[in-house]
Amino acid sequence: MASPDLELQGAIVARLKADATVAALIGTRVYDQPPTPVTYPYVTIGEAQFLRDDATCVSGGRTFLTLHTWSQAVGFPEVRRVADAVVESLHLAAITLPTNHLISIMHRQTRVFRDPDGLTSHAVIDLVANTEKPTA
Repeated sequence: MASPDLELQGAIVARLKADATVAALIGTRVYDQPPTPVTYPYVTIGEAQFLRDDATCVSGGRTFLTLHTWSQAVGFPEVRRVADAVVESLHLAAITLPTNHLISIMHRQTRVFRDPDGLTSHAVIDLVANTEKPTA
């Protein structure tokens, strides 16, 4: 059985690549590690943290996930549109995982800022997902 955060990463990548609104903005440019050179705008999978929270009859926990959106268009509108499309695709989505059960996935916050290069706009999207492992 795979870890919930690894299964979530695969499911999120697949969902974003299949989402018509996201695809209209970035095509299928959803990466774990972007290629060099990269075409803007795009999304990267960021950090994940799994916190186990077992109960007497349930094995599960909470995964905190970070996604990043990137743009080099002037200003913040493009990176915000991409971030909003990502959030709309994932917030409260019914996502099926291969071996774990996703109870919920929720958007917590989005931060938008200019990177130190002065050219790249960057949005950081924080999500939290609750999962449990099926009982035998």
